[in-house]
Amino acid sequence: MTGTMERRDIVVGIDPVKNWHVALAWAVDEAHLRGAGLRLVVAVPPPHDTHHVDDTPRHLARRQAGTEALRAALAWAHTRQPGTKATSSLLDGFPAAALAALSNEADIIVLGSRHLSRTEEFLSAGSLVVPVTAKAHCPVVVVGEAEHVTQETPYLVVGVDGSASSRAALAWSFEEADLRRCALRAVAVWQPPVFTPHSGDTLFSAERRLLSETTAGWADTYPDVRLTHEVLIGSPVETLAGAAEHALAVIVGRRGRGGYTGMRVGSVVHGLLHRAHCPVITVPAR
Repeated sequence: MTGTMERRDIVVGIDPVKNWHVALAWAVDEAHLRGAGLRLVVAVPPPHDTHHVDDTPRHLARRQAGTEALRAALAWAHTRQPGTKATSSLLDGFPAAALAALSNEADIIVLGSRHLSRTEEFLSAGSLVVPVTAKAHCPVVVVGEAEHVTQETPYLVVGVDGSASSRAALAWSFEEADLRRCALRAVAVWQPPVFTPHSGDTLFSAERRLLSETTAGWADTYPDVRLTHEVLIGSPVETLAGAAEHALAVIVGRRGRGGYTGMRVGSVVHGLLHRAHCPVITVPAR
């Protein structure tokens, strides 16, 4: 099952083994909002190269399972949003590398989360979240749970620290909030240092000034987005996760590009992938 991908398609990884409905629902709805195409992808690793065991039957079974999963997912996507242009692709290759390569041309990569522990994630050959998030050239959305908004006014949370990657995340957040007609909550997290020659009040004021300067001017570009910004005190991961407890998503920038284990994906991003209950959207620096 094959399909061609235009430059701005949303790509969603389909796991033939696990439930793909939650991640696909997010991807289909996002494609509908953006008027974008949708590409469903299953990547099948090559057979093991061994002289003792013939892995061909298992490899063929994986391809068959992938084909069946794509067929079911494509039909489900068309049912959810009938007007969405959706295609599917069965690729040969290791899933993490295949999806990271597609990020060169995709608008967004969407993945489901298996909620692996850090040890399981490190040992699992099928773990996609950290390696794809670390290497992707486009925003990566990790959806672990069905949407659960308990407040009347829907909102997004974006983490801001003044870096180039957080500025990219802020820009993407405004675009997303405008598409969804929802509020945007810009949050900077200040973690008091154990020892510093400067007063805490001075540093906290500097953090507030940085946040205000970083968010300034966006209201002119997106006048319909209701923006609030605040500096919260605490651990960045726990504070951002808490702020996004009932959010549509939490959006953060990603610095650098890591290896397969994702050790350079960033401690805040890595922590949110395990801690946050809402979708986690990681935006690379432009």
